[in-house]
Amino acid sequence: MSSPLVQVAGYQGGASILTQALAQLVAQLDGGPLGPAQLQADVTAAGETAGALFNSVETGQRQIGYMASGYLSARVPELAVLDLPFAIEDRRAALAALDGAAGAMLREAVARQSGFHVLAFWDNGFRHISNAVRPLRSPADCAGLVIRTLDSQLYRDALDALGFQALTTDVKELVRVVQDGTVQAQENPLTNLLTFELWKHHPHVSLSGHFFGVLLLVCPRAWFEGLDRAQRQALEAAVVQATAGQRQSAAAQDASALARLASLGVQVLGQDALDLPALQGATAEVRQRCLAGLPAELVRAYLPPALLG
Repeated sequence: MSSPLVQVAGYQGGASILTQALAQLVAQLDGGPLGPAQLQADVTAAGETAGALFNSVETGQRQIGYMASGYLSARVPELAVLDLPFAIEDRRAALAALDGAAGAMLREAVARQSGFHVLAFWDNGFRHISNAVRPLRSPADCAGLVIRTLDSQLYRDALDALGFQALTTDVKELVRVVQDGTVQAQENPLTNLLTFELWKHHPHVSLSGHFFGVLLLVCPRAWFEGLDRAQRQALEAAVVQATAGQRQSAAAQDASALARLASLGVQVLGQDALDLPALQGATAEVRQRCLAGLPAELVRAYLPPALLG
């Protein structure tokens, strides 16, 4: 009897480092103890939403996918520790914490409050702001602009505190709402300005680094718990290798994306050109309110001591 197909899926095109990492994972899994594996790189190209992808993984229709942590934080409140505005400056330290005690706590929280098992934490880069209207240096420059973000209340609250009017859309609608002017601004890692060609519509970029994005590589918890020892070992070994490659590519692509955007004529404002204290101060209340509701042990395990005073 043949093994069932391991279906792996994402929501970005072939040029994405996330797609490349999934392809590496599939290549290592295919034909091993778990049986054949198949990648669908971009479900949105077939008309499916990212939200539908997440549901298909949780319910076991697919076996592996990724999702930005903010998509799940309404159900797993502990994940909000990953989405605090202006909280992370050192990506290596943050990822090391997720490979250690902080990650263990978050895995347990996700397993307890959802149907997912977290296989790994991937680097989704520092998130920056692009817009079609003007250079953004301070909260005053953000005032009144509609900004697209992902479906996270914490993201919306932080962006509203900066003066924006935050609007959530699925990834499937990102390009449309930027093209047709439904939103005047959006926030994403730099690589997504290139992947989705948002730079064609947004000539202004501010390197705010307001969030450090973490992706959850997930599978159905019931499926994972049903794997035998050899299958689980093969899966975990493949995940370790794919994760190392993904993180290396994410860090490298930040620099290459910045150079590429500059060559395309995009006006990029570095942090030295921003009123960073004002931006941080505008979101301080949002950050402190969220911190007050998080487990102290988790906060200490993930966040830099300087942020905690």
